Amino acid sequence: MRRLKTLTAVLPLAALATAGLAQQAHAITDAEFYKKARVTIHIGFGVGGGYDAYARALSRHMGRHIPGNPKFTAQNRPGAGSMRLTNELYNSLPQDGTAVGMISRGIPMEALFGNKSAKFNPTKFNWIGSLNNEVSTCVTWHTSGIDTLDKFLHNKVVVGATGPGADTTIFPKVLNNVGGGNLRLVLGYPSGTAANLAMERGEVQGRCGWSWSSLVSVGAQWVKDKKINIVVQMSTSKHPELTKMGVPWVMDLAKTDRQKKILSLIFARQAMGRPIVAPPGVPESRVKILRDAFDATMKDPKFLAETKGRNLEVTPVSGSDVQALMTEIMSTPQDVVQAAKEATLKTTGMFITKAKVQFVTDTGAVTKTIKKGRSIAFKLKNGKEVKAKISGSRTLVTVGGKKSKRGSIKVGMTCAVTYPGPGQEAKKVECK
Repeated sequence: MRRLKTLTAVLPLAALATAGLAQQAHAITDAEFYKKARVTIHIGFGVGGGYDAYARALSRHMGRHIPGNPKFTAQNRPGAGSMRLTNELYNSLPQDGTAVGMISRGIPMEALFGNKSAKFNPTKFNWIGSLNNEVSTCVTWHTSGIDTLDKFLHNKVVVGATGPGADTTIFPKVLNNVGGGNLRLVLGYPSGTAANLAMERGEVQGRCGWSWSSLVSVGAQWVKDKKINIVVQMSTSKHPELTKMGVPWVMDLAKTDRQKKILSLIFARQAMGRPIVAPPGVPESRVKILRDAFDATMKDPKFLAETKGRNLEVTPVSGSDVQALMTEIMSTPQDVVQAAKEATLKTTGMFITKAKVQFVTDTGAVTKTIKKGRSIAFKLKNGKEVKAKISGSRTLVTVGGKKSKRGSIKVGMTCAVTYPGPGQEAKKVECK
């Protein structure tokens, strides 16, 4: 009996000790896990745009702030304005903390609005954070003659867009349905950069849904040289710099309180301008590690120096704040949701055509191959160095007239690259 009492007294202490050891072992397991792991940041858009630039900058620094210092890889997985990637993150990519994604800020709205292609619940994702609180713009090419918001809305302006859930597709519809616009949409460019090239070539007159942070990065020279007209800024709050430039604010288009509520819901996505998300099912401890690492990276001097040097505006939003915003958005009264849904879907009088991507061929000597030929850099005759992405399945590669793998491309070869433009995926590469 005495022995039984002793055991009864000791067992709770032993259980506590065991629990403590288990927690310690779990923490060690996470560190050991990441020491051996490689984390992939999947990017729901093509090479060269704003989402791509932000995600790649993050991938170069975030690993230093994770126990075990795992290596990071950035991988483009474009498709349907990042809908493809969002579905993969939710349903098929690893749920162990090694897969995160940068998706369109507008994609969660597709689930809210009942898009059947959205095979996910936004509130069940683990939101890691957003690199900025975004303001988007609509721009036109300087030769279009469309240089004011009034002209932009009341002429049949043709704008280029990527996929169904992307800002470039949604925002023109909203401006038509709520702002009384008359925009026409060319849908299906593989990336924002491809849409920009189409605008420069005159295939379309403008682009709507171009983030200001991206514009001042990849389009800075166009702004400086006045190659584009910025006709409206879109968010639930104004951007000081755009306001100083006299760019009109989308919320001022609302003529009634109901219209204001509709616009507020649609543009709430801007508060998570460049979102990083992890799949559901990731262990809670690893979600915390990823969120803490994200927050630390946003204060990292090396990261901030890189983003400043590349004109990437960083105004971070924490993962917990994005998670709370997502919960708030998904609990919006149904009547407002329905009205906002109609504003983003209704295409009455909106002539939508499928983009015909124009390809060009540039020839030059290869100066660098990256990641076993996944992309190459080559120097043009004018001395400018450009890059092209090489797909293992979609790009036709020939070396000396024989069909080859992308890894066969070597520094020093002269290659003719057929692609939409610099930074884009090549359709064909012919080397000798």
